[in-house]
Amino acid sequence: MERPASTRLNLLRATRRLDQVTRGVGLLRRKREALVGELFKLARPAADARTLIADAGTRAYPLLLTALAVNGHAGLRALAWPERLLEVEVQGGSVWGIVVSRIAARPALLRTLAARGTAPGLTGPAAAAAASAFERLADLLLEAAPREMLIRRLGEALARTSRQVNTLERRLAPALRISVRDMRRTLDEREREELLRLKRLKSKL
Repeated sequence: MERPASTRLNLLRATRRLDQVTRGVGLLRRKREALVGELFKLARPAADARTLIADAGTRAYPLLLTALAVNGHAGLRALAWPERLLEVEVQGGSVWGIVVSRIAARPALLRTLAARGTAPGLTGPAAAAAASAFERLADLLLEAAPREMLIRRLGEALARTSRQVNTLERRLAPALRISVRDMRRTLDEREREELLRLKRLKSKL
């Protein structure tokens, strides 16, 4: 990068720029600390939700295998008809300038055997148990989805902010400090030379 000429104007500009960079680093550091705080607040609920989802999946899939063994693939497809349409209401928002979404309203996923509209005699206990287990799993996934999206967005913002802090601290700020130092040194030398020249001129006169 070509260094600016050593003038009072360029020195003033570089000094102001260095001050802006220093203040920017401070703001970014505070933003980074806030993002870390938000992530820590979400970490425990997210870990608990993932544990519940893993446990629900561990219980649901053996029940599905049992239902397949009893009813067969075609039988389960017949019992699953008609398909159920699930609609959720999503609202947008922001956290520290990060666009996020949350589920404002969603239908109840857990249903009784009667609410599913299937005949108890035709369904059987294996298919009913598998359906209940997967409804529970879907409910947990739907509940955890906005939190997981928020964690991912916060993580991306934290990484981006850390890169910005590193760029300002390790590249831009040192370069500006060197530029300010060199310009001040050059200007000081010029002033000393000018004073010496004036003294010599005065002595001759």
